[in-house]
Amino acid sequence: MLAPSNPVELAEALRDAAAAGRTIALAGNSTKRRMAGPVEPADVALTTVSLREVLQYEPRDLTISVAAGLSWCEFTHLLAENRQMVPLDPPFADGATVGGVISANCSGPRRRLYGTARDMVIGMTFATLEGKLVKSGGMVVKNVAGLDMAKLMIGSFGTLAAIAVVNFKVQPMPEVERSFLLPFDSLAAAIAARNVILKGPLQLAAIDLLNPAAARTLGSSTWLLALRAGGNAVAVQRYERDFARFTDALAFEDERQQTLWRHVENFTPGFLAVNEDGAVVRASCTLKDSEAVMQSFPGPAVARAGSGVCYGYFERAQAAADWLSSAHGSASKAVIEFAPEESRRTLDLWPAPGGDFEIMQRVKHLFDPRNLLNRGRLYRLI
Repeated sequence: MLAPSNPVELAEALRDAAAAGRTIALAGNSTKRRMAGPVEPADVALTTVSLREVLQYEPRDLTISVAAGLSWCEFTHLLAENRQMVPLDPPFADGATVGGVISANCSGPRRRLYGTARDMVIGMTFATLEGKLVKSGGMVVKNVAGLDMAKLMIGSFGTLAAIAVVNFKVQPMPEVERSFLLPFDSLAAAIAARNVILKGPLQLAAIDLLNPAAARTLGSSTWLLALRAGGNAVAVQRYERDFARFTDALAFEDERQQTLWRHVENFTPGFLAVNEDGAVVRASCTLKDSEAVMQSFPGPAVARAGSGVCYGYFERAQAAADWLSSAHGSASKAVIEFAPEESRRTLDLWPAPGGDFEIMQRVKHLFDPRNLLNRGRLYRLI
């Protein structure tokens, strides 16, 4: 296992391996080995965990530049000291690296308000198989228009190049935060409440929906809407008044709300930890179709109910594949996001990648014409 300590060493390691025609397995801390395509055997194993430097941090400019191997926990704690944040809320945050989060394009509940990595990353340095360090973007929140090659790296699972440095725009933490759990006897009632909330004047940071099977992990047996609100004291009081009309609504603040959202953000790691053959389907759909998608999941399910991303949890990987091949998946763009290693070698993980898949293949060929880097890691398609 090679662990370069700086971007130059990372680029040199890639160049040397590629020049010898050796296949390369690239990773951060490998917290998401069960995600996407299987990790194929390779001649050279590279990790970025030794790239841990904070290169530039300007709290007043709302920007930060960090090396890809910095742990996500250290990163968020550093920002929190200045009451700032990069609110991606990725799963596996306890062990993940910054580069791993970005290369897997992970996000969580607050994507509803703040978006995904593509909305927060303003620049990047990545190492190519030619041994070059390529800089894209910069350290300003608004860059000039043009081709942003850093965006290609987000969600590429290390199949194109190795992320060495990531520049982020950061957000100030809200002055006050409050969270709410709203229970409902039926999915229809929960969706109706969701629709009313979305049409209202207030902008929630998160609107997550848990079905009864998922809600049981929080001690409930109903459909649950989990809401996260932030702002000044007056705004939060408005939220409290608006949600008081929902019967049995529970309000959370301080450590209790942090515990709540850590549980929601890490629902996937928690499920996989106790289900060795478990699999997770991610289905992206319209807000209108999210009701049918959530209804179709036979087991635990969690939805980013304000953005249309639904997660279904299956105790057996084959059951996830069966759901994906059924009519249930027709209203969504769905993949088997997590599954055991052997299942990911045989199951159809991404049945309908879309019309832009040919472009993805051409980009892969441009960066890695001999298919040396993280072979098959992008859902076995690339």
